[in-house]
Amino acid sequence: MRLFIALDIDAAIRERIALFFEGVRGFAPDARWVRPESLHITLKFIGEKPEKAADEIKLALASVSVITIETTFRGYGFFPTPKAARVFWIGIESPPSLAALAASVDERMAELGIAREEHAYSPHLTLARGAGGSGSPRWRKEDKSNRSFHYLQEKLAALPTPEFGTMTARKFFLYQSQLSPKGSKYTKLASFPLT
Repeated sequence: MRLFIALDIDAAIRERIALFFEGVRGFAPDARWVRPESLHITLKFIGEKPEKAADEIKLALASVSVITIETTFRGYGFFPTPKAARVFWIGIESPPSLAALAASVDERMAELGIAREEHAYSPHLTLARGAGGSGSPRWRKEDKSNRSFHYLQEKLAALPTPEFGTMTARKFFLYQSQLSPKGSKYTKLASFPLT
């Protein structure tokens, strides 16, 4: 099973993002665009695990205790840099409790032998990945200037900063990701309340 832990996004915000998608996707036709229904705020990517590991993960996550989190979706950017863009994303503004939740999840998973995150938590929603390249946000030595998102960047620069709304997250989820030629399908395996 391929597993990850994430927050879901309110339907109204997802709808606003979907409308934004429709308005801009034509400016980067070679990019691989994410389906709006699959958007989520990743807290921890676990990867491939045997089915029995899911039960251990659920037990560990049940002990995570963090308050509800108010999150605002605003603006956009490109990883690793605008000139060498491989990923187009929407920004997420949140209180320290979101990073605390990600750290707590990371700690519980480390107790199960799942590798800790190497970098500071940086929440964002990935909208598109450049054609044929990695979706990693980190700079790699083979990165060089490319034009994958050049036309999109020009068009966005002429528009006001997009605002998609604010939501309060009241729970987080353990998801299973199933890969297919039509894109990934995400299934919620368990939910965990925020207090």
